[in-house]
Amino acid sequence: MDIIASAHLAASGRSALATVAFIVVGLVLVGGLIWAFRLGHKIRTREPAPPKPHEQPRMPASGRTHESRTREPNEMPRATDGERLTAHELRTTGSRESADQRRPRWDEGSGGSFGSGGPGAG
Repeated sequence: MDIIASAHLAASGRSALATVAFIVVGLVLVGGLIWAFRLGHKIRTREPAPPKPHEQPRMPASGRTHESRTREPNEMPRATDGERLTAHELRTTGSRESADQRRPRWDEGSGGSFGSGGPGAG
């Protein structure tokens, strides 16, 4: 009984029209995707190729230039007598070069990146 009903529905004009419309829309979408990929490929072939290894920039023999290794935060100005600071009294935020430019070194008793020491710290 169910097979007969579905066969009757498939033979009706509305179902055939919907099937044809579905197939046409699918073909249009597939054609649009193919066109988009071809357009992208054409644009990519016009772009310059990535640089070869010998064309890459090299570090000068003297080492890095204009390098500041250590920075420290700017101090926030303090208000006196409990008054609030206004915007023009504040300095720019950010950081400045530290007076001590030695590289920070790892301490034997510290725990590394989080400073907790971890369970094995002694």
